[in-house]
Amino acid sequence: MRTAMGVWRWRRNPLRRPTDLVEAWVAFVALVCVLLVAPAVGWAAGLRVDGILQRAAHEQRQERYLVPAVVVRPAAAAGARAGAVADPTAQQTATAPARTTIVASWTAPDGTRHEGAVPAAEEPPRPGDRFRIWTDIRGRLVGQPLDPGAASFHAAMAGLAAALTAAALAETLRRLVVRRLMHRRYMRLDRAWAAAGPDWGRAGAGS
Repeated sequence: MRTAMGVWRWRRNPLRRPTDLVEAWVAFVALVCVLLVAPAVGWAAGLRVDGILQRAAHEQRQERYLVPAVVVRPAAAAGARAGAVADPTAQQTATAPARTTIVASWTAPDGTRHEGAVPAAEEPPRPGDRFRIWTDIRGRLVGQPLDPGAASFHAAMAGLAAALTAAALAETLRRLVVRRLMHRRYMRLDRAWAAAGPDWGRAGAGS
């Protein structure tokens, strides 16, 4: 509102400089961008990201299956230690809690049987315990499918980030234009002082 009043005030003010009106209009356009354009950009970006993530979540739910598995035995401790030594980030994650790795067997949706090392679902794991794991149609281990609610949350965060970025860009451009206008004002003031300089201190100067 103050920006709009500033534009109106500078329309026919006798003290108005050309740069004053430009600055007022730039501020008004930046305000419109922050209040209207930035939310529209965030809304559009959020919708687009949500559509992409929801399609990905739907595809993952179609391609991934939750199948029952049975604990066969604990995984070899030596293999676990070797894997830890080979990991260059092992020292950084040494204090992080690690889940027990076990050897489990499961039947894939296509009917094939598999056996391999997987993280234990419960502690401590016991041979014969049953749990469920996510696999593809051929029984290969995959991650849990993306939840639609999580997809919507990530899309909302992406939309918010896009809106804030658009608002910040509008404000940055406004500041750059205002700085340029101030530079031009100082240049004109310097030229005016330079032109009036030879008359300083002279009797009757300017009369």
